Amino acid sequence: MGIFTDLNLNGRTPVRVQPKVGEWGPAGVPSTRAKKIQRIVAPIAFVVVLAGLCGLFYFFYTVLIPQG
Repeated sequence: MGIFTDLNLNGRTPVRVQPKVGEWGPAGVPSTRAKKIQRIVAPIAFVVVLAGLCGLFYFFYTVLIPQG
């Protein structure tokens, strides 16, 4: 058995969870381009949200803790 010999990507999964196959391939499955974009956007969004939360916590910290 060589590498990439089985072209059945569904394997032994039940039919009810397999993607519907359209004329040119699976329907409703993200394209390779969309996946690449998601791989770039997800870490950027994570860092932006984390920075926003850190800024919000810092703001509340400076408001609630008396500076003496």
